[in-house]
Amino acid sequence: MNRILIIEDEETIAFLERDYLELSGFEVEIENGGEKGLERSLTEPFDLIILDLMLPEVDGFEICRQVREKKNIPIIMVSAKKDDIDKIRGLGLGADDYMTKPFSPSELVARVKAHLARYERLVNSTQQDNEIIEIRGLRIDKTARRVWVDGQEKPFTTKEFDLLTFLAQNPNHVFTKDDLFREIWDMESIGDIATVTVHIKKIREKIEKQTSKPQYIETIWGVGYRFKI
Repeated sequence: MNRILIIEDEETIAFLERDYLELSGFEVEIENGGEKGLERSLTEPFDLIILDLMLPEVDGFEICRQVREKKNIPIIMVSAKKDDIDKIRGLGLGADDYMTKPFSPSELVARVKAHLARYERLVNSTQQDNEIIEIRGLRIDKTARRVWVDGQEKPFTTKEFDLLTFLAQNPNHVFTKDDLFREIWDMESIGDIATVTVHIKKIREKIEKQTSKPQYIETIWGVGYRFKI
């Protein structure tokens, strides 16, 4: 049974999220404070974290940053803040998803299932030989999930790696942002197209010599993105 930690200071919301998740077969724990939530995130074996941004003691951004340094489990950020800057910051720190309150509990359950399914496929991979993609100084080790640019290793979050690998495996094909959201996040975009844009920006910062003149991921204006070979 997958174990989920909800870090949320609004008890009514936390209990509602827990009830829906438990009905779907998940084991759920709740922490209302940031300090205790961070401690349990780092020391206990949770499979996914649902993380509110505005928390007492330690905010969600700092929790996300510290957890991502040590663990690769999915993190879903939730917040009443609708500003793109908060979404950009959260995704930039390594969150896998960002949901704006109020949202449907059923949608939350759907996203939890999608993220867990993708993560479990990764963990349970049984490939024996490392599968490598090499393109003009860019080296992607699909098995070890590591990336090098001109011999220098670059750190990638789960979704950044998945997105880069998908594009590199499908060169010269133009994908819309909706296409990429469905492929990488396993769900309809539901207005979250900014998620793709943020991840493309972060990937370019890591692999491109000049982000203004990308040699790998090209923007096709009005359509989407294409990986050039």
